[in-house]
Amino acid sequence: MALPTQTLPSGDELPALGLGTYGLDDEQTVESVRAALEAGYTHIDTAEGYHNETIIGEVLTEYDRDDVFLTSKVLPKHLDYGSLIRSCEASLERLGTDYLDLYLIHWPNPAISLRESLQAMKRLHERGLVRNVGVSNFSAYQLSCANHITDVPIAVNQIEFHPWLQRPDLIKYCQKTDTVVEAAAPLARTEVFEDEAVRALAEKYDKHPAQVIVRWALDRGVVALPRSSTPEHVRANADLDWELDLADRRRLDERDRDDPVYDTPTRDWSRDVYGIEQ
Repeated sequence: MALPTQTLPSGDELPALGLGTYGLDDEQTVESVRAALEAGYTHIDTAEGYHNETIIGEVLTEYDRDDVFLTSKVLPKHLDYGSLIRSCEASLERLGTDYLDLYLIHWPNPAISLRESLQAMKRLHERGLVRNVGVSNFSAYQLSCANHITDVPIAVNQIEFHPWLQRPDLIKYCQKTDTVVEAAAPLARTEVFEDEAVRALAEKYDKHPAQVIVRWALDRGVVALPRSSTPEHVRANADLDWELDLADRRRLDERDRDDPVYDTPTRDWSRDVYGIEQ
């Protein structure tokens, strides 16, 4: 079964299922990426902050680069014009490629001008280093500002999204502005596996809880980026040749409790990834 896609403003097709690679060690990264590509995934998501671009680049040498939709992200401390350009060029070098299909601002940084960041993104797009520009962890307010100050379409907003955090207002705004929503941590870092509705549906359909959640996210029109250190689970998440009944989809829709696992209302600004000094 061919995996579904979503069309970006550029006309590029974004595979609706991708492999998340956050928090994997080198061996796990190699095994997961290989398992994904062999199972039919064509979408790999990484970031300079994941410290695995080099190892992913080595795995990708075994495959046709043009068959893989490759995403990376720039750290919030590198959002000034020059640093952002250099970060992208360094990511390309580590990944062993001359272009990214999608490049995201990983987190907004209120200490650096968004206009400056998006001007750098525009320059990368003009140079052909980045085919699509996007953001990650942006609120509707931040995304609306980004849309106002750049003429390069914001193709994607990668956000925390799962049955316990469904963010209807943000999703609605993204849909209104033709911004594809990608679900980071779509499994809530496995916490939602204990949800009674998820467990009941996994038993009903004879599926792993992760498969139920991925199927639900795709049915909601959201691109899912599940991560797993186990090749068996990576392969299982690509088993999409089945459907949730409408009533069961609605049952998961009703599990929203506005409960994030990582995108909390405040930030620890002292973390090095932000680069914000007192």
